[in-house]
Amino acid sequence: MTAARVLYDDQWGQILSYPAEKTAEIRWYDTTAELGSDQFNAFLATFADLVLSTRPSRILVDATGFKMDPAAMDMAWRNANIIPKYNQAGFRRFAFHVPAGMPGVGTPPAPDGPADFPTGWFASRRDAMAWLSG
Repeated sequence: MTAARVLYDDQWGQILSYPAEKTAEIRWYDTTAELGSDQFNAFLATFADLVLSTRPSRILVDATGFKMDPAAMDMAWRNANIIPKYNQAGFRRFAFHVPAGMPGVGTPPAPDGPADFPTGWFASRRDAMAWLSG
């Protein structure tokens, strides 16, 4: 991939753009161990607004450093407020790079909830990028 352009950076993570590849990336930091649901929602809203303006066709979420308790995530809120923006942005593929052993790794990519695009879960960045490029 070409050099990344930082679109956003805070204590929880970075949002990067790779314009030549039409790819955007979230890189979560291990500080997310202290991330609350309101801050998580705000970060996702920022990301959704950025991808609406930049229109990447592929998304990579590097969650290898993500430490937030999943029980604090409001997936119903995400499905109602974030996924429609993702659908509007026109993603072709959405990949999570997660630690090995996470649920979903190795299952065939498929749409998640109300998403119009497939989401894949990968234990290696290389595999995630290969699938995104396919």
